[in-house]
Amino acid sequence: MQPVRFRQVDVFTNVPYRGNPVAVVLDAAGLDAEQMQRIAHWTNLSETTFVVPATTDEADYRVRIYTPASELPFAGHPTIGTAHALLEAGLVTARNGTLVQECGAGLVRLEVGEDAALGRSIGFELPPPALRELDDAQVAELVEILGTTLSPAVRPMLVDVGPRWVVAQLPSAAAVLAATPDRQRMKAHDLALGSTGVVVFGEHPLGGAAKVEVRAFAPSCGIDEDPVCGSGNGCMAAFIRETGLLGRFGERFVSSQGRAIGRDGRVRIEIGPDRIRVGGAAVTCIDGTIASPA
Repeated sequence: MQPVRFRQVDVFTNVPYRGNPVAVVLDAAGLDAEQMQRIAHWTNLSETTFVVPATTDEADYRVRIYTPASELPFAGHPTIGTAHALLEAGLVTARNGTLVQECGAGLVRLEVGEDAALGRSIGFELPPPALRELDDAQVAELVEILGTTLSPAVRPMLVDVGPRWVVAQLPSAAAVLAATPDRQRMKAHDLALGSTGVVVFGEHPLGGAAKVEVRAFAPSCGIDEDPVCGSGNGCMAAFIRETGLLGRFGERFVSSQGRAIGRDGRVRIEIGPDRIRVGGAAVTCIDGTIASPA
């Protein structure tokens, strides 16, 4: 069995073990889909990515993204973590501060910059979202699953950017942290809706390090709770824009995620009329090789 280059990157943090880890196989051209899925099941992380040759000259590289149970067309923290690993390994070079990733959702543009506090910062443009409100029965079921009240101002929505997140606003960040959802019931709810999972968010008091607290649950994908979720934060941003909450939250803010499970991620959100950008730092925790499966 030939070894393949491997890195494990912590995303949305510059402090090891405080963000959301992603496993990155840097040269997966010799692996087939079954082997990729087997490795992703073994790493047992929310996502494992596999870098393969691009199929278009517009892209710097192509990535396939797997949960322990299935392949995803796009995911946020794996996008940032893969770009970080490739840049650090010298396998890609940003052109005018830009990389283009090819994935199942198409081409994703990434911006690479330097942040005085974080070091290298990488942000991606969210794929164009499609949104629809949940109906009354679906909202009632969601309330029972979450075991908490929702904000009365806006109705939950299903937001599709490749991953399909149900997004709901709770009355406060404290309510988000206190939520104890019924994950088995949520799994059935997600399978019935064809959704990836549920994202909840609530506002922090003024003056804190972050504007909102976010949690993301995806039991139907084998992930009870995602520590810090890029696509989920992006879907929250699309929800804020769609529901007329931009004046309250602002065009640029920081969200925090992971405190409920012992992490401390920070996600930088920028919301414009034509694009949403999700960004943050990343740090490598493991650098080596793994055995290629037979």
